[in-house]
Amino acid sequence: MRVNGTLDGAVQLPPSKSQAHRLLICAALGASPCALACSSVNDDILATMHSLNALGADIKYNNGIFTINPVKVQKGSTLNCGESGSTLRFLMSVAAALGADATFVGGGKLPTRPMSDLCNVLAAHGISFRKHTPELELPVTCTGALQGGKFSLPGNISSQYLTGLLFALPLLSCDSEIEITGGLTSASYIEMTLDALRVAGIVVDRRGDNYYVKGNQTYSLPSNLVVEGDWSSAAFWVVAGVVGKHPVVVRGVSPQSLQGDRRIIDHLRLMGAFIDITPEGIVAMPSQLFGTELDCTDTPDLVPILSVAAAAAHGTTLFTNVGRLRFKECDRLAAMKDVLAAAGISSVVGDDTFTVIGGNPVAQSPIDSCGDHRIAMSAAILSTISEGVTTIIGAESVAKSYPSFFEDFAALGGNIIE
Repeated sequence: MRVNGTLDGAVQLPPSKSQAHRLLICAALGASPCALACSSVNDDILATMHSLNALGADIKYNNGIFTINPVKVQKGSTLNCGESGSTLRFLMSVAAALGADATFVGGGKLPTRPMSDLCNVLAAHGISFRKHTPELELPVTCTGALQGGKFSLPGNISSQYLTGLLFALPLLSCDSEIEITGGLTSASYIEMTLDALRVAGIVVDRRGDNYYVKGNQTYSLPSNLVVEGDWSSAAFWVVAGVVGKHPVVVRGVSPQSLQGDRRIIDHLRLMGAFIDITPEGIVAMPSQLFGTELDCTDTPDLVPILSVAAAAAHGTTLFTNVGRLRFKECDRLAAMKDVLAAAGISSVVGDDTFTVIGGNPVAQSPIDSCGDHRIAMSAAILSTISEGVTTIIGAESVAKSYPSFFEDFAALGGNIIE
């Protein structure tokens, strides 16, 4: 796909896939049916729906509504997680708690993404694992019934491990404790998990880095719920507004959201961006940005699109605590270095840092998205400030989180040259 153009106007955001994952799981574990309004879906959300159905739920999606009938456990099922790390890491613990003896499969980079820390913890509590291919994490068959007690998890690899256990442990017959070691990254995602559990009537007692979960709890949700707008998707348009020539108005997200990616506003304001929060939406205005240092411990997924802002800034921007980006849908640090280089922008990848030297982007060579939705969308926004036409290889990867991204890009004035 070849793209360029100047963006101007307003965009309505799709629903949050992070919240959709969590509410679907809580609803599928519930005591009674419920409905979940979700104005659109993407590949990751559908992977969670299909995987829950494989476990024995009956979930259908029609006209923007999930109708959810809770799980009646189907043992020995295969759960296809697609390319969704959330689906895999959340549901492995849930399936273990249900004694489902499930097999997990996946595509893209998912079979190579880290899982050993979670598997080791589950193995210490009664779960056996059989890998079908020794050098890959997937496919893997998990058998046995999860036993409660004290769990110790590293918090610096993936908050998704902790979320999965928090969903699973209320289902057990005894009380459990989770101890997080090494500090917790992406903490905002845990806040979202705890909020979903609260909505479902599940009580978790958090004391510092320890989480105490009573057993024999019952998931009980309201009969009707709504998935809120997605800040992760909003980030691309907010950056487009501050680096472009015209304001971009982002509608459908709440400034009070627990989603960590709402901090896109804070990061950009540190770079000098003018962003207004109004009743009509988030208004991102053309701004002169300046390089600065940004700590991305809790916002690693924002680094690709913030790198585009850094490319447009005067001076150098240093992103810190970003090492985990090597283990996403692709090595996002290496990928963004290549994306920026394709537009003539210099950057340096460190052990846990990423440095971008601002300049004047010029489309020089095709950009490979590496099959990663965030890389593809970041490349599209970069095209709006680059001289010439940008070619994106693998642009269809946006379907993972934001299938209508390029439709919205075109509606805002972007050019798509097939």
